[in-house]
Amino acid sequence: MDLAPKQLKAQDASTLKSTAESRLKNFMQDVTGRALVMMESATQGQHGIAMDLVQEAFISLHKSYSDRSTEEWYPLFYTILNHKLQDWRRKEARRAQPFSFFKKIQLDDESELDDLVDETTPSPLEFLDQAVTAEEIQQAISQLPVRQQQAFMLRAWEGFDTHTTAQIMNCSEGSVKTHYHRAIQGLRASLAHLDPFLGGSSE
Repeated sequence: MDLAPKQLKAQDASTLKSTAESRLKNFMQDVTGRALVMMESATQGQHGIAMDLVQEAFISLHKSYSDRSTEEWYPLFYTILNHKLQDWRRKEARRAQPFSFFKKIQLDDESELDDLVDETTPSPLEFLDQAVTAEEIQQAISQLPVRQQQAFMLRAWEGFDTHTTAQIMNCSEGSVKTHYHRAIQGLRASLAHLDPFLGGSSE
């Protein structure tokens, strides 16, 4: 008598698993390219490391949050990816400095300028409408400090607001605004020789 219900439950579980895997596949197709660009910039062009970090983040996302909605996956994925990146950077710092465990490793300057409001700064995506190519922008991004890269790409490329970006980066909103502002200033300086319209200050 209870064989049918058991069979139906097995079918339901199989369907849910298939649906989750299908959603993950579509999600991966959407974000992999941008996530790889972000990680390659953060690891200074180490494609293999970047690929590993992105894949590990996908695995962790699927393992821990497969029941969440696709919309929830976006900030969750980048939060996981940020943690993977920070872990990798700490390991690299310790490898480069064998005795660094005796002191706190300061990976980036987290000083804040809370009076900066990044929303008032001209959108970096406007660069694409001028004489600067995406490849030139990517090269300029790779020259920024990692936290500035993250703030810029999460805000400008992924479209996260300041609050969500702060949660992903595990820092204050003031830090996000500071990193984002400095990233834009750095990009303007790097790209000014390619387009004179980018040479002015946004102050």
